[in-house]
Amino acid sequence: MKKLATLLFFLSVLSVSFAQQLNKADAKALRLKEDSLKRYAVKIIDGINSGDRLAADSMFTRLLVRSLVTPNSFYYPFDSLQTISHLYAPDSSFRIFTWQLAINDYVIRKHGAIQMRTYDGSLKLFPLIDKGSVTINQVDTVANNKGWIGAIYYNIIQKRSANQNYYTLLGFDENNIRSNRKIIEVLNFNNDEPTFGGRYFSFEEDSVFKTSIGRYIMEYKKEDGPKLNYDAEMDMIIVEHLVSESNEPNKKWTLVGDGDYEGFKWKNGKWVHIEKIFNQVTPLGQAPVPSPIRDATGTLDESKLKDGEPAATKPAEEKSKAKPVTPKKKGKG
Repeated sequence: MKKLATLLFFLSVLSVSFAQQLNKADAKALRLKEDSLKRYAVKIIDGINSGDRLAADSMFTRLLVRSLVTPNSFYYPFDSLQTISHLYAPDSSFRIFTWQLAINDYVIRKHGAIQMRTYDGSLKLFPLIDKGSVTINQVDTVANNKGWIGAIYYNIIQKRSANQNYYTLLGFDENNIRSNRKIIEVLNFNNDEPTFGGRYFSFEEDSVFKTSIGRYIMEYKKEDGPKLNYDAEMDMIIVEHLVSESNEPNKKWTLVGDGDYEGFKWKNGKWVHIEKIFNQVTPLGQAPVPSPIRDATGTLDESKLKDGEPAATKPAEEKSKAKPVTPKKKGKG
């Protein structure tokens, strides 16, 4: 839960602010509603028992809808809702709210809504109904907002093919007591209605043939946090490779990241799997060679020892100025 709250805090900081398109009275009214929403949003996560969390979730949902009815609410960022993911599409055609409600250690429900941008500032909202627990084949299911499999989204990637926009969603799911999941799925709009899933993940370039799938689901050990996120510079989705700690790959709760990476590259309207990335090949003739501290006769070359002294003999004052390195937190993508 704490990992998710931290993740959502960083997402809220990245929200796009469009407050200038709201009139002052509506902006003020939304700020007041946001204060109440924030209290309920925190209680959804921190409520003492399931009854408290359920009540907070119900109040939050109703108040959110009443807030979004405000004209031009699409342009109000709701930045203080740090336990609620709210992401704008790169082209600002919609935004998506997602959050979760833990009933107990075994039952976690996801909630959400897609708010469309409208020309007149009126509300067009698609509630997301979590059907993950009753969906048998989640990998290949194609569904509208009423058959959503459920995830807390932390990134949106926009791509275009055949004159149509495709929005790839990267999401997190506190799956169960033993494992978490990260999910990649494609959202598009058919006749202005949202559709999740489709045959957008191809393994055609792999050395071993695999059939295409509708969404990519990475399930792994609860305590681990393998990387899965989009790298804009490489224009790829980077996925950390998983291995089983107990040599039982079919038991998903034993899988952890091994520091090797695969990925997906958008080609011809689909994400094509790349089996291995970050291959580093040393150019011919440039391989590192040893630099012994003794010559062929066994005589010590003191100059080579001195070359290493500066790092080891820096004054104490200079050492104290060095900035500590913050360790990478797991579970952020």
